[in-house]
Amino acid sequence: MTFADPPRTPLRRALYRAPIGIYRLGLGRLLGGRFLLLTHRGRVTGRPRRVVLEVIGRDEQSGGVLIASGYGDRSQWYRNIRADPRVLVEVGRRRYRGTAVPLPPQESGRALADYARRRPRTAAGLVRALGHEPDGTDRLYERLGADPDGGIPVIALRPDR
Repeated sequence: MTFADPPRTPLRRALYRAPIGIYRLGLGRLLGGRFLLLTHRGRVTGRPRRVVLEVIGRDEQSGGVLIASGYGDRSQWYRNIRADPRVLVEVGRRRYRGTAVPLPPQESGRALADYARRRPRTAAGLVRALGHEPDGTDRLYERLGADPDGGIPVIALRPDR
């Protein structure tokens, strides 16, 4: 099974969205700091939208976290934060309002490569699901993270001051 395309059937969408229910029940802390609930505004409707994403790193500059858009610009949440970067983040026991800031290409590539070094099996599965074969080096991750069109952009979720 590959994930080159976002889930299209109602059952698959429901399975992908199941972790949102964990947060709605107030149990997001059970997922620790590895996952977060991102609340953002729909670019067309203006309504709040939610998605659970994996935290791939820390943004040392702001004290926020880093996430990656595995489907690149095909992800609806990614399109939404590009249109309106104001977000609400729930990660572990922490909740904050912030701004979603796509990293510059080279920085994004380095962050994705760093994630791959810390979680090699998960990162390899992600790039395989997107049709790439990991070669055991940082090169592929750096290239995919730096590619703004067909790659995996990394976004910093920076707390508002």
